[in-house]
Amino acid sequence: MAKISKKRKEALAKHDLTEVRNLVEAAKVVKDITYTKFDASVDIDVRLGVDPRKADQMVRGVATLPHGTGKTVRVLALVTADKEAEATAAGADYVGLDDYIAKIEKGWTDIDVIITMPSVMAKVGRLGRVLGPRGLMPNPKSGTVTTDVAKAVQEVKAGKIDFKVDKTGIIHCSVGKVSFDDQKLAENAIEVIQTLIRLKPSSAKGTYIKSITLSSTMSPAVPVDTTVTSA
Repeated sequence: MAKISKKRKEALAKHDLTEVRNLVEAAKVVKDITYTKFDASVDIDVRLGVDPRKADQMVRGVATLPHGTGKTVRVLALVTADKEAEATAAGADYVGLDDYIAKIEKGWTDIDVIITMPSVMAKVGRLGRVLGPRGLMPNPKSGTVTTDVAKAVQEVKAGKIDFKVDKTGIIHCSVGKVSFDDQKLAENAIEVIQTLIRLKPSSAKGTYIKSITLSSTMSPAVPVDTTVTSA
């Protein structure tokens, strides 16, 4: 078991990690109990009152974080030749089609997001075996299969994230870095929460948002008030 440093012990002793807090306070505590030599990610976990086994309760969507994720997102645009210049100008890191498809078929996946066009999905579709397990398969619902490639690239670079409820009913995604100030982390988190509220399935009964926590890459989770609707 990893040894807990003296500073981290002191930080953990200062805070009651069973106390439910608002988002700004929770962000402050997460930052205070995070001791890493790198700029750790801050994540939100929301447990929903849905049954993901039912198709009409599968919660999936996108949110554009007002302050971005703090991460450098590597974008591959799989597009036809007439769209290459547009995708490059929008900020895509890699642009092409057949050459990259061949590269991916051989196992290359050094990317974070793939954006493509409906007209080439027949070609891209055969990459499902490689991309699917890694969560990289383009999907119209997440806005990564689109005719407006430039806009999609710009949104991803600006902080657009996509999320999907897991089999236990939890949404997990990043809302920034510990270097962000408390208010910015809270505002990013509220964007995710408000998006989830808008996506509530009509067939979901009972309490929809059951629990919310904030944590960093190396910190314990800090409970957040589930009635929060603003930062």
